[in-house]
Amino acid sequence: MKPIFDSTLHDILNERLAKLESHFNADVIFYYGPIADSLEKPFRDFIEDLKLDIVQHDTLCIILNTPGGSAETVEKLVKITRHHYQEVCFIVPDSAYSAGTIFCMSGDKIYMDYSSSLGPIDPQVFNGKNWVPALGYLDKVEEMINKSAAGQLTQAELIMLREQDLAMLRRHEQARDLTVALLKEWLVKYKFKNWNYHKAGLPVTPVEKEDRAKEIAKDLGDNKLWHSHGRSIGVAALTHILKLKIEDYSNDTVLKPLVREYNDLICQYILRNGSEAFLHSRKFI
Repeated sequence: MKPIFDSTLHDILNERLAKLESHFNADVIFYYGPIADSLEKPFRDFIEDLKLDIVQHDTLCIILNTPGGSAETVEKLVKITRHHYQEVCFIVPDSAYSAGTIFCMSGDKIYMDYSSSLGPIDPQVFNGKNWVPALGYLDKVEEMINKSAAGQLTQAELIMLREQDLAMLRRHEQARDLTVALLKEWLVKYKFKNWNYHKAGLPVTPVEKEDRAKEIAKDLGDNKLWHSHGRSIGVAALTHILKLKIEDYSNDTVLKPLVREYNDLICQYILRNGSEAFLHSRKFI
């Protein structure tokens, strides 16, 4: 019975995906899972296979649900999507944290509703055993260095500071710097490409776009502002604190049910099958 049930479920998911493609007049894909190095080649092949289809679109919409991962991998995924599509949009029905937030910042548009979340852009670095948040690591080391300069460092903290791996600290710094550089580049190039005038009617200069991108990158990476690597940053915070334009579909009576009906069903399917990562397009499930 399970193969028959799965086949029926696949047909329903494909139908719901087709409705989203019709709504956006775009290729729509779904990704669930961490953003790790192992994703690069499957994602490349997945996109190339989709572009071989007889149906051709210049816009790609990515429905993204991820806890985060590698900023370096995100950079490669962006190169793949931008090679094949003129416009790339992100839909976040649930959450896209850390590297997932970085990925979304490469989009021309970001679609969210009141229950959706992005997260602080604290890139994760693999320490040989686990993925650890780079900024949290650097913040703690900086705190101990400042306490040492003030003569307030405890003996236990001194031992911890001495045991730090300098090469690993440098990797954390590089991950942080790469994240800021990518956001500055992508926000100016894609998200701000049609931001030509201020509300008062004055033209927006390239320098103003760069400065705005720097502010967003700084605020998204500020652990003192968000307090937690896993903090949820919703539409209200993104628009009012970060001043970032979000396509809020909370009250869209057409788009909201299209996204919810598709996303909720495919997430249930993924959880039932215990999949760590999952890709779906009209050509692949």
